[in-house]
Amino acid sequence: MDEKNFTEVKEFILLGFTADLWLQKVLFVIFLFIYVTSLSGNMTLISLICADSRLHTAMYFFIGNLSFLDLWYSSVYAPQILRTCMAEDKSISFAGCLAQFFFSAGLAYSECYLLAAMAYDRYVAISNPLLYSQTMSSRLCASLVAASYLGGFLNSTILTSETFTLSFCGSNVIDDYFCDLPPLVKLACDVKESYQAVLYFILASNVIAPTVLILASYLFIIAAILKICSTQGRLKAVSTCGSHLTAVTLYYGSILFIYSRPSTSYALERDKVVSVFYTVVIPLLNPLIYSLRNKDVKEALKKMLDKAPFS
Repeated sequence: MDEKNFTEVKEFILLGFTADLWLQKVLFVIFLFIYVTSLSGNMTLISLICADSRLHTAMYFFIGNLSFLDLWYSSVYAPQILRTCMAEDKSISFAGCLAQFFFSAGLAYSECYLLAAMAYDRYVAISNPLLYSQTMSSRLCASLVAASYLGGFLNSTILTSETFTLSFCGSNVIDDYFCDLPPLVKLACDVKESYQAVLYFILASNVIAPTVLILASYLFIIAAILKICSTQGRLKAVSTCGSHLTAVTLYYGSILFIYSRPSTSYALERDKVVSVFYTVVIPLLNPLIYSLRNKDVKEALKKMLDKAPFS
């Protein structure tokens, strides 16, 4: 066997988006604004849900947990992006790369499961509104959220251990702004069929299975909506699903685009742009998606601003 297979990689070099210094500074300002806005939006939404008793329902419990996930999700990526844009030293240690990979995968998979749980919540709310509070009890909601985290980080542990036991020979340069799966697989020199099988298992359990559950929930939701006699009732039922459907489409669309292909078809430059969308932009959009069209959230925000010392 070639000796280069045994080369121990102690660090990786993240190329980021561009080598142009002026453009790096522009990107730094853009991503800093997005990150600060994302943190503010998600923390505000969590604060509103905790503070306003009208938002103490199952739906807002899930939305609050989604904001909590997005809060940490963006924090896994944004600081590294900002550092890559400005620092001359673009290296990241092997342990640092592993940690970033583990937490990014765990949070991403947890969000997949959480979005599926939210679809079930919407089905219960529309199909049986009178028993909604009883069915979606605090215990059930907490169990669904806990299962989302457990499933997400269990699968992340499997993927991380399999990925970082690959042999990285030759270059240690990652053509990306964070330690993502496609560029790491590109650097590996011993990607076997067993590893491909692990990738397909992860895809099936974390993306395809939740997608099937979401689709099934919406089929039942459509059936329940068709049973509603009044047009106004149907429109109200549809509007309660609009925000969740938008979030699912954006998140799953970008995830499936990158990770549902064989490793031989990875195109790093194209994937890098799509990755920005689900790692940085979606955590910014989710608070807007769940608040701009939500009367209860807007009223809670108005109430909080009225109580503020500067108002």
